[in-house]
Amino acid sequence: MDLFNQGDLFSTNEVRKTEFDLPGADVTLFENFFSLEESNRLFNNLLKNTPWQQEHITIHGKNVNYPRLTAWYGDVSKDIQYTNTKSKMHLWNADLLFIKERIEQEVSVNFTRCLLNYYRDGKDSVDWHQDYKGDQRKNTAIASVTFGATKPFQLKHVSRTDLKRIDIPLTSGSLLLMQGATQQNYKHKIPKTAKQIKPRINLTFRWLPQR
Repeated sequence: MDLFNQGDLFSTNEVRKTEFDLPGADVTLFENFFSLEESNRLFNNLLKNTPWQQEHITIHGKNVNYPRLTAWYGDVSKDIQYTNTKSKMHLWNADLLFIKERIEQEVSVNFTRCLLNYYRDGKDSVDWHQDYKGDQRKNTAIASVTFGATKPFQLKHVSRTDLKRIDIPLTSGSLLLMQGATQQNYKHKIPKTAKQIKPRINLTFRWLPQR
């Protein structure tokens, strides 16, 4: 089923590249990185075939569900070592390898992990955060791919109040690259909205330098 039509994208499938001028960050957006046909196919396949999991967090002694569903994939089938979750790590499937290899042709990075987030409607979200921890944030690469509904991706500097928050609309088939010290200097967020919007699947491919 084609949930997302050409009106959600630009009038052509031409890839459009935008580099953002952000102090202490390396952020690049590729719109239409995946074609309309590819985006619809991958959205449907991922929605159907992913073993989505409802994670929760304990707040003031009460278990609260994350406002989204998730799944982890990667090179090794074992529990994740570098996050706060106990989620099972699934081995890559054909669709994720297709996406991963397309991205790696652009950035020459061998991504080893991928977090899939399923935003079911406008109420699903993720609050301000930085990926990775401590010194890991100084030099890394994250490739964020979106299939489905458009939602704003917000970025703000962790300490400089003179820099305005920026909103980047992530359309279906788009690729957002965050490299270098971006995770050290900036937080990011997918906000809630009261608007009636269709589902969205986001994939964040991860890589860390060898130590």
